[in-house]
Amino acid sequence: MISIIGKELSSFFSSLIGYLVIATFLIFIGLFMWVFKDTSVLDGRYASLSQLFAIAPMIFVFLVPALTMRSFSEEYQRGTIEFLFTKPIADSHILFGKYLGNVLLLAITLVPTILYVYSVYQLGSPIGNIDLGEVVGSYIGLFLLGCLFTAIGLFTSSFSENQIVAFLLSVVMCFFLYLGFDYLSRLPVFFGKSDLIVQKIGAEYHYAAISKGKIEFRDIGYFLSMSCFFLWLTWVSLSKRNW
Repeated sequence: MISIIGKELSSFFSSLIGYLVIATFLIFIGLFMWVFKDTSVLDGRYASLSQLFAIAPMIFVFLVPALTMRSFSEEYQRGTIEFLFTKPIADSHILFGKYLGNVLLLAITLVPTILYVYSVYQLGSPIGNIDLGEVVGSYIGLFLLGCLFTAIGLFTSSFSENQIVAFLLSVVMCFFLYLGFDYLSRLPVFFGKSDLIVQKIGAEYHYAAISKGKIEFRDIGYFLSMSCFFLWLTWVSLSKRNW
């Protein structure tokens, strides 16, 4: 499984696309935090990272599918999928190797944003006057959200040989799972406590809860269970193609 993780990392950083994806993410986050007046930290009254953690999930909707679209689709295009599954490696190890490789790429993408945290920390009056508990919780929530999107991206990549198709399907599914249920809960047909139940099906509700610094098992359990569900769907998809 370690060899699969290494292969994912090397193939990503051996192409210009990998660096472009990371650079695009950092540039967009930087523009919203420091340039655009409506969201700029410099134009606000408080030293806060709320802009980063409000914008990052929507960027993840496009970023993570861009990272994962080639995972299995590229194997199908090159005709190396048969060679991969005939190796003396369990199918589950191949799946988890690709998943962990993409999750590690996601973590590497998030590391440079620590510079933004340090900058806002220094801008506080007095220095360091920011809610570090909220920052840590937001990072945990953002990482868990990225893990869920990664599982969705692998699923769409497992049944499509076209990387663009896998990317678009993953974007639609990630967007719907993140915001779709929140929009659905606002329909008149849902009233009383039913609208809250619909909201809890979506990822945005649990991400917002963790981002407040209040980390509870039910929110972490949501992301872990949903990630496992889409990984299981990926395994089923790959098993059918093998047959």
